[in-house]
Parts: sequence; structure tokens; C-alpha cells
Amino acid sequence: MGEAGVAARKKKGARLNAHLVFLDETGFLMCPLVQRTWGLRGLTPVLRHRLCHHRKVSAIGALSISPRRRRLGLYVHLYPQGNISQEAVSVFLRDLRRHLGGPLVVIWDRWSVHRGRQVRQFLEEQNLIHTEWLPPYAPDLNPVDKGWSWMKCHRLANYAPAEIEELTEAVADASRQAQDRQELLRGFVRATGLPIRL
Repeated sequence: MGEAGVAARKKKGARLNAHLVFLDETGFLMCPLVQRTWGLRGLTPVLRHRLCHHRKVSAIGALSISPRRRRLGLYVHLYPQGNISQEAVSVFLRDLRRHLGGPLVVIWDRWSVHRGRQVRQFLEEQNLIHTEWLPPYAPDLNPVDKGWSWMKCHRLANYAPAEIEELTEAVADASRQAQDRQELLRGFVRATGLPIRL
């Protein structure tokens, strides 16, 4: 899509008086993401965790930009021990449309779930949700991906939960903290290098 493509989507969004919505999915694992941290000299910090390779919290999230570009929002649905299905994507989009009220221009990647039959049928029934594709293999253009990185590498760095419920609550808490910080959300958008003036 590139910068010209994003500019065209911005114009389409302005014409429709629509929210621009970037959407992405990720997974948060039980194993901690080890990052550099403070420790006493000669005493390397040790992270103890349960070996749970396959246990995770799946997340679907969206960063919205209001039609006049004054307000940003972050919305997240969590699925402990689950995967993001076509039904989950459809439910998320329906809830997002109800919450934001007006038309949406959803910008997302070409993941097979986004192109699935159930999602296509759902979108055909919606006259207020328009979709646009990001170019293949371009997560750096999606501000939601920057949000996932912030949660994993900053808020949840070195976090070793004992149970999946603890991880779920920690991810929910991290997303709530991001939701309340407009400048942080703007930073996610600016980090993509997209030509969106906020």
C-alpha cells in the first residue's frame, strides 16, 4: 500500500466521515520475554517460571483514529488458551462498530482469517465497515503491532506468571494503561512512519 495508499485511505475515511481502524492479532506466552534489567553487581537476576510452551493468551486489537484525527482509541479482546477465529474477528468488528458509532475504514493484513468465508459474509452485511489491505509482510506499517511490542517489551518484560489467569489480567492491565495515554497511542502511529497527521 505504501504512503500513497494510506493517503488514499485517509481521503476515503474523510469522505465517509469514518474512523480509521488498524487491526491486528498476537499471542502472549507464559514464558517471560527476557529483557535487560537492573541487578546487584555480581548477582545476575534469575527468572523462575513454569515450563508451559503451549499456554498463551491470544489477543485481537484495534487502534482507532477519529474522523477529525483528534482522538485515538485502543480496543482489545482477549482469548485465554484460545486462538483468534473468524467468529472472534466478526464479533470484535461488530462490537467496535457499535462502540465507535459511525462508519469504519478497517486497515489490516492479509491473514487467512481476515479473508475467510465467515468474515467475508459478515462484512457483506455491513454497509458501515469498509476494509483495506496492508501490503504483504509489512507489520511495521500497523500501529497496533507497535502497541503489542510496547506491552511485551516494556510493560510485561521479564514477567513470569504462574497461571494463565495471571497473564490474562496482566495483559488486560497493560492494555488499559495504554488506552488512557493519548500521547503513547500517537507514538504508536508515528512509529510506523505513515503520513497521518495527528
